[in-house]
Amino acid sequence: MTENIQHTTKIPCHFSKSDLSRIIEMAWDDKTPFEAIKLNFNCSEREVINLMKKTLKRGSYRKWRQRVNGRKAKHLKKLRLHA
Repeated sequence: MTENIQHTTKIPCHFSKSDLSRIIEMAWDDKTPFEAIKLNFNCSEREVINLMKKTLKRGSYRKWRQRVNGRKAKHLKKLRLHA
């Protein structure tokens, strides 16, 4: 029997309220890549996604994910390949 094991990433609790607010603001901005958030706050893309999921309303999170999913500007690697 195969078990489904889900790897969950917890939101780093070492952020201040102002840091969390800034991370959310940067994530919401279409032109700010996840790499910039990683550089400034040492918060991975997966952690940002989890943070957004836990802090936004369900509908807002879904809209954000649809907008961000596959967007070149949110991923520097994709942006450089197609520039």
